[in-house]
Amino acid sequence: MKKILLVLLGCSVAVPVLAQDISLRHDLEGKALDMLATLALRFNDEQKGKGRVLLQDSRGLENLQALPHLALLDPDDSMQFFGTRPRFLPLHEVMREAGQKLDAAGFYPQVADAVDDAGGRIQALPIGLSLPVLFTNRGVFRKAGVDPDQPVKTWWELQKVAGQIYDKGSKCPLTTTRFAWIHAENVSSQAGEGTVGKAGTADQVQVNSMVNVKHLALLASWQKSRYFHYSGPGREGNRRFLSGECAMLTGESSLYADARRAGIDVGIAALPHYDDVYAAKPADVLPDGAGLWILAGHKKEEYKLAARFMAFMLRPEVQVEWVKATSYLPMTPAAVKGLRDSGAPQSLLDAAEKRLSVAHKGSTRAKHGPVRDRLHEFLGEEVEFVWTTDRPAKEALDNTARRTNAAIAPAAPPAKAAPVRKQ
Repeated sequence: MKKILLVLLGCSVAVPVLAQDISLRHDLEGKALDMLATLALRFNDEQKGKGRVLLQDSRGLENLQALPHLALLDPDDSMQFFGTRPRFLPLHEVMREAGQKLDAAGFYPQVADAVDDAGGRIQALPIGLSLPVLFTNRGVFRKAGVDPDQPVKTWWELQKVAGQIYDKGSKCPLTTTRFAWIHAENVSSQAGEGTVGKAGTADQVQVNSMVNVKHLALLASWQKSRYFHYSGPGREGNRRFLSGECAMLTGESSLYADARRAGIDVGIAALPHYDDVYAAKPADVLPDGAGLWILAGHKKEEYKLAARFMAFMLRPEVQVEWVKATSYLPMTPAAVKGLRDSGAPQSLLDAAEKRLSVAHKGSTRAKHGPVRDRLHEFLGEEVEFVWTTDRPAKEALDNTARRTNAAIAPAAPPAKAAPVRKQ
């Protein structure tokens, strides 16, 4: 594997760089990195000298702003990956111009909804998606006298469990990862409400709904009681759970494999919901995470190679290998069929297929682009005041909505100059 990585990373001076070589920036490690390296090497062999995909770890780069051709990331992480927010090219356009097939209807509806635009056109290849879940450290539960097999279904039940664990000496009963996605977008979705609506023809963020205010206020009360510890807007909470510091984590389903490798007796359950919300839909959670994005500013021939790599990653047999190694969600029914044939747990596949197959007609989730970028940025800034000051939850969410809507509002047309009157 070390030899594979050296070749893929372009570290061997004996390997000439071809004009058609393209770079793929990532922040993977462990089995996920091994699998990406293996698949890239296999793809490169198929090209027979017509170009290669070279992997590039974002964490060791001196110049982040020398942009790659591809990047496997959640756009929320753009600043860490590039030091800026670059322009991405829509995948459907690159594939069409390269003569490669990309059928949006071939993806599971909920998978497509995570990476398409308002017109249903695929913007990135969704190879790194997860569902929001509740992870539990079963060993900590047992030490606290809490039954680890008793499901925690609602946020009120979670409050009770967090209190019991805290009373038994745990300094961090609960933390979270990816706060905006889990604790704003998914709380809204479970309540049957949209994060984004329309004001005329313009998008309007609605993150300050009653259920979101209620939820943020509850988390603030838990934070004061030491039941909940905010770790940051991104994936900072993962380390605290994997190290055993925190007993519970609301996070991404793909972390399950890492928790097992960390030696944690880990439990995984559905994201809690509010059972006192009218017409609550607990199962209506939103897949999200990393996609394979194409960056602007490169040559036509390089985009052709990138399109061929995307088509390679869409092959059912490749998807099966990728999902088994990474625990990310399958993108297509063909991938699930291959996973069933490979002996993957049927119950997990049944649950994933049931959720991913739900139609997304009339989707009101925040799409990738300016709306989602600003929403997540401003929400991260405003909730920081909730944890560190006495700022009320409603004020923080009102500010988030106001700032986001102002930032995404269409620019007003320039005023027409008054006609010059002839003397």
